[in-house]
Amino acid sequence: MPIHVRAEPGDYAEAVLLPGDPLRAKYIAETYLDSPVQRNGERGLLGYTGTYKGKPVSVQGTGMGCPGATIVFEELIQLGCKKLIRVGTCGGLQPSHALGDLIVALSAVPADATASHLVGGEPHCPTASWSIIHEAVHVAKHSSQSLHVGPIVSSDLFYNPDGGQYERWSSRGVLAVEMEAAALFTVAAIRGVESGCFLTVSDIVVEGVFTRITDEELRASVDRMTILSLDVAIAD
Repeated sequence: MPIHVRAEPGDYAEAVLLPGDPLRAKYIAETYLDSPVQRNGERGLLGYTGTYKGKPVSVQGTGMGCPGATIVFEELIQLGCKKLIRVGTCGGLQPSHALGDLIVALSAVPADATASHLVGGEPHCPTASWSIIHEAVHVAKHSSQSLHVGPIVSSDLFYNPDGGQYERWSSRGVLAVEMEAAALFTVAAIRGVESGCFLTVSDIVVEGVFTRITDEELRASVDRMTILSLDVAIAD
């Protein structure tokens, strides 16, 4: 039995949504899954399994940051999970972004130490699985959901002391900053499973101005992201 995700093989579906916030995992399970069963509560990392449109799906909170989240990724893979999809929030880095926009990550700049440690410090570009990216774009086209698709950055820091960092990332075409995807993509590549990352823009960080989404707008945006993610998760 894994140490932190206290479950047995078979308790989790092969496809798992991974919000950072354990309470968001609870919300997704109770709102969107049929017959959800709690599978984990260790250290507050809530995890559930149920069905969506008749197919098994799990949702597991990871906490914030690559080091802790990597423990969850590894242990879910130990339990037999094969499709890991992060669903989270991010800071938008492009002036064209609006609060509530949805981003599908192609790759994640590893501005964190965890992804580098996983590959022994060698150059590496953490990249999402094309199957998940392609399916997300396909589902979005048939649901009138608009997407931004491109690179993001995973940072060790939420409160970044380098005030110019966001502008430099933005100028290089990075769409958003978050804190877990680089490690997810790297672990998935090493372990031979699929991975993806869908993000709701909860903040805009451009030209030295920080703008935050309202709670009501965030809830609606997360709902749109969750439905898209679930449809991708159950796709064959």
